[in-house]
Amino acid sequence: MPPPDLITALIGLGLAQGDDRFEVLLGGRTNRVWKVLGQHRHAVLKLYRNDLPNPLFRNDPLLESLCLRELELTGIAPKLLANGPFEEGDWVLYDHAPGTCWSSNPEAVAQVLHRLHELPLPPEMPLGCNGSSDLEAHGSTILSECHTSTCAAVRDRKPSGRVPRLPNCRLIHGDPVPGNVLMHRGQAILIDWQCPAVGDPSEDLAMFLSPAMQMLYRGAPLSDTETQRFLAAYPDKSTVERYVQLRPWYHWRMSTYCLWRQERGAADYAQALNLELAALDAC
Repeated sequence: MPPPDLITALIGLGLAQGDDRFEVLLGGRTNRVWKVLGQHRHAVLKLYRNDLPNPLFRNDPLLESLCLRELELTGIAPKLLANGPFEEGDWVLYDHAPGTCWSSNPEAVAQVLHRLHELPLPPEMPLGCNGSSDLEAHGSTILSECHTSTCAAVRDRKPSGRVPRLPNCRLIHGDPVPGNVLMHRGQAILIDWQCPAVGDPSEDLAMFLSPAMQMLYRGAPLSDTETQRFLAAYPDKSTVERYVQLRPWYHWRMSTYCLWRQERGAADYAQALNLELAALDAC
C-alpha cells in the first residue's frame, strides 16, 4: 500500500476515494508505483525516491509532470492528473494507459519515437548528450566512480572515432526501454518520463536497442533481424545513420553504467555489461 498519509492527502484533494484499491505495479527499478483501482477511473500513482542518485537516468518528477502535460493531446504519453510533494518524495498521478509492456513488434516503437522527435520542444528541458565528445565525457565521469579491476578493461575499450554535435536537437524520452513502452492494439505509448532531455534523437534509438536494457527488461537482446526491422521502420534515415556512427560510443557509455550498477550490488548487470562489451567489440 502507499503510505497512509499520502492516501489521505489524495482523498482530501479529491483524487482518490476511500474505497479505492491499490495494486503494486512491478517492473520499475527505482520508484514505487501503484495502479489505483477506482469505481470510475483507473490511474497510476508514482512515489519518487530521492535517495538514489543515478549517473545515467535522471529521476525528476517535475520533468515527468511537464512532459505528461505537454504531450497530453498527442497520444504518445498518459494524461497527467496531478502531482505534488510528499515527505518521502514527490508523487505523480496520471491516467492508467491500457496495454502490456513491449516484447515484440519493434516497428511500433520506431514509429512512436519518431513522432516524439518531430514535436516542438517544451520549455525548461535539460540538455542531453550531443556528439561523441559528450558521450566520452559522460562515460568517463561514470567510470570515475568505479573501482574494481574490470574498470581498466572497460576504459581500454573506449572508441576512437569522432562524431560532431547535432545542430538541431529534439525532445527525447531518454529511457525508452521495453518496460517503459506499452502496447495496445498495435500502438505504442511511452511511460516513465522522469529523464527526458533536449538531445540527439539517436540516443533514444540506442537506448531501445541496447542489449543490456533488452536483457534486463525483456530477458534477451534483440536479434539482428529485429534490430534491422526497427531501424528500417524509423522514418528519418539521417537519425539512423547518426545512430550507426555513434553506436560504439553508446555501447561504451552503457558498459560504464552497467559496471557502475554491478559494483553497487545489482548482480544482473554483470551479464548486461558483457552484452554491451560484446556489442561494442562487434562495431
